Amino acid sequence: MATFSTAIPKRFTLEDYHRLIEVGFLTENDRVELIRGELVQMVAKGTLHTVCNTSLVYELTILLQQRAIVRGQEPISLPPLSEPEPDLVIARNQADRYLSGHPSSADILLVAEVADSTLKYDQEVKLPLYAEAGIYTYWIFNLVASYLEAYTQPYQDLQGNFGYVNKQIFLPTASVTLPSFPELSLDLSRVFPSYEA
Repeated sequence: MATFSTAIPKRFTLEDYHRLIEVGFLTENDRVELIRGELVQMVAKGTLHTVCNTSLVYELTILLQQRAIVRGQEPISLPPLSEPEPDLVIARNQADRYLSGHPSSADILLVAEVADSTLKYDQEVKLPLYAEAGIYTYWIFNLVASYLEAYTQPYQDLQGNFGYVNKQIFLPTASVTLPSFPELSLDLSRVFPSYEA
């Protein structure tokens, strides 16, 4: 009688992932990110997503000028098994602009995702990933409901699940204070596509 074993998927470390890129197995055209050791195909972005993300990067770059580094759709390093590419990151200034390595959780002041078709994924997969990494502030620009979901203060519950203690909703006509920069606020009407000035 034949016995069958259950196939165990290969989990990649950050080192494995970078090696796949170095040898050319993965290229920029592959549009994947490493999430908890798995290569995850990134979803194609529609017009609403693209306009919102472009506006977000533009507005934050103007607001922050040389106070921090604004990165759009670039990798962050969450060892040992994740290297997501969030839609936006505000990272601490670094002289080499992270040439020496992608920002890690200690460098990140804010991570944000723009979500329409990816909303459930950003809420149920990315949110606990960022909380587990200790990223203090996570924003989801919810294009389905047309508001900003702002999460702060990561925690782990008794069952080992990660999340955020605080969740605030900001309508697209509101302004929101930037984390680590209480003197600066972002006018959301300049970011959400249907509310652009």
